Amino acid sequence: MVTDAGTATTQTPDLFVYRERLERAQAEMGQQGVDLLLVGPSSDFRYLTGHDAHTSERLTLLLLPRDGDPSVVVPTLEAPQFVSRRDLLNVHPWEETQAPTDLVATLAGDLTGKTVAVGDQLYSVFLLRLQAAMPGVQWVSATPTLRALRMTKDGREIEALREAARRTDDAWEEFVSKPLAGQTETEALGRLRALTADRGLKGVWGICASGPNSASPHHHTGDRVIREGDAVIFDWGGTIEGYYSDVTRTVHVGEPDEEFRRVYDLVLRANQVTLDAVGPGVPCEALDEAARDLITGEGYGAAFLHRVGHGLGLDVHEEPYLVGGNALPLETGMVFSDEPGVYLEGRFGVRIEDAVLCTEDGGERLNEATRELLILG
Repeated sequence: MVTDAGTATTQTPDLFVYRERLERAQAEMGQQGVDLLLVGPSSDFRYLTGHDAHTSERLTLLLLPRDGDPSVVVPTLEAPQFVSRRDLLNVHPWEETQAPTDLVATLAGDLTGKTVAVGDQLYSVFLLRLQAAMPGVQWVSATPTLRALRMTKDGREIEALREAARRTDDAWEEFVSKPLAGQTETEALGRLRALTADRGLKGVWGICASGPNSASPHHHTGDRVIREGDAVIFDWGGTIEGYYSDVTRTVHVGEPDEEFRRVYDLVLRANQVTLDAVGPGVPCEALDEAARDLITGEGYGAAFLHRVGHGLGLDVHEEPYLVGGNALPLETGMVFSDEPGVYLEGRFGVRIEDAVLCTEDGGERLNEATRELLILG
């Protein structure tokens, strides 16, 4: 629940929301021939149960049969955290001297010849032990089952994503009111992260890449001093109720040269072209193609080093992925990044990124921080 006071409450949606999600997952399992779904601590676990389970060497596991009630196997010392979920899940604590995978096998019953789907973020050591405890089972990834649920956001999820984007934009507007020159990348990013956290976002993360470092899309922020003549990329965000913001802006310290202005304008136009291509039924790859065709036509195709976007939600990178070869059609309620970029090795890079919601009428930006070229001191 998002409040007007600038902070997110700790309240979670009523349990019926998660019960409905679990039932939808079971329906999807039926369509895909999955008999049992196993999900460890992850964004998938949080999506299905509302609980942000602790990841550790002790197994916590959601068991969702295609027919029947969901259960969770949990270490005894963490079982009290599931008291509020007892109307949703059958809670099965295990003691330190027990083998939790044997408990899972007992609860699952004889699944010989049946199909078990496993969440992608489950530790491999747990999967190996489960496979030993449950022989004769066909093991598959749970992604095809869960992505059908998670890709399309409901109204509450969209509200959280919209609010996270708004507050991130607000932090940016204050951040660019002061000069950058003379600060290290770490110092500049620290100030931006602090401003973002001040607005109630959790888990604030970010990248600051200056000068030639800006030509590396995932540069590791360091101690380089930002100086006159630098392009500077900031890619950052945080969460509200677990839902991420993810935005990128590029600024210039001092007057830029003609090529920088030309590249910036090109990336800005590619950002708009991508947005214009959004609509229900449009293949994901068509958005990447729209931006790539424009950038390639201007002679910078080889410098566009990554896909044009990715889904956004409880993970900062999730499906759908807007990349060549992905013919998945967009649907109303999908939220994803629009982030074309051009990177000239050893010189500079430009990236402009917004979160976009697919609506019945096309794309709606969730980020509205200025995209015009800012020249800072």
